Amino acid sequence: MKKIIIIIIVLVLVLGTIFYIFKQKNIKNKKMVEIKVYYGDIVSVIRLNGSVEPRNRLPIKPQIAGRIDDILVVEGQKVKKGEIIAWLSSSERAALLDIAKSQGEQEYKKWQEIYKPTPIIAPLDGFIIVRNKEPGQTVTTNDNIVVMADELIIKAFVDETDLRYVKLGQKVRVSLDAYPDIKFSGIVEHIAYESNEISNVKVYEVKIKPVFSPTGSFFSSPMKDRIQRKPYEFIPRSERKEFSKSFVYQKRTEDISSILRSGMSSTVEIIAEERRNVLVLPTTAIIDTGKEKYVLVKKQNKVIKQQVETGLSDGKNIEIINGLSEGDVVVVTQGKIYSGPFSSSSSIRGYQNPMSSFFRRQ
Repeated sequence: MKKIIIIIIVLVLVLGTIFYIFKQKNIKNKKMVEIKVYYGDIVSVIRLNGSVEPRNRLPIKPQIAGRIDDILVVEGQKVKKGEIIAWLSSSERAALLDIAKSQGEQEYKKWQEIYKPTPIIAPLDGFIIVRNKEPGQTVTTNDNIVVMADELIIKAFVDETDLRYVKLGQKVRVSLDAYPDIKFSGIVEHIAYESNEISNVKVYEVKIKPVFSPTGSFFSSPMKDRIQRKPYEFIPRSERKEFSKSFVYQKRTEDISSILRSGMSSTVEIIAEERRNVLVLPTTAIIDTGKEKYVLVKKQNKVIKQQVETGLSDGKNIEIINGLSEGDVVVVTQGKIYSGPFSSSSSIRGYQNPMSSFFRRQ
């Protein structure tokens, strides 16, 4: 029995030793990447889910029951206030004309002139978003012949925790699920004073007026990928002017209603916070123990621990307030996400747990 126990103990020790040696070998040969601290911009963007809706949605109902003689508009057509959009025969006129028609064409035309149809008039300037009826159909005073809208806006809901980032007159960017490559600007024109509750979360309705017609993506391909893939993303200095342009009001050059449709799903992007021309590192370079934050800095072929004070993070990159200077070299395990400039990639011999041997060299 004792021999079996001894054999088991020896096997455990041998396997443990092999595992330790293998692990240390992997650690020592682990590829590291050197990152230079540099100045850049961090932009934190919040995204709101929204939809395209009419500012004023007005169903047009007949004042009398009868039969539709003609509808003069189609969906998407613009109309002016007071413009005739349809002709309607009352139930009495429709019955009278049916009798007259059976008596001959001359009798029919006579009663057409005597008994005029009733016009349906547009009550406001706008356009037709729905056409429900066709000539020859009968209607009651409860039926919608067409539905009008004065203009289409974007309605979105913002969580109460993000409400502080939304301001009246603020410029935002809007994209449509139906046209993901087309983006246009908008201006916040109303923030609700009363909350709604969606999935036990307090939210406030925000109304956004489109102010810039789509002309395709405003960004180069790298920027478009950044905006579409991540809700929070680092914006390199070389691209920040291009990014800012999308949030600057530009004069409308064409009618945006050519692609907007009521009910379309949309995404509204709002700049929550931004830091311009600050020291930046990827968040993966920061080691956070809960009590302190530090990075591994390479100085004279040694890797040392350097405490840092951090600021705004966009989820991928972070602002460095204190502890580092431009050009300082920070080492990070290769393979972690990083979008900034790289220096040479090298294998740092002797690298172990950052809490052990490297810090004893200081």
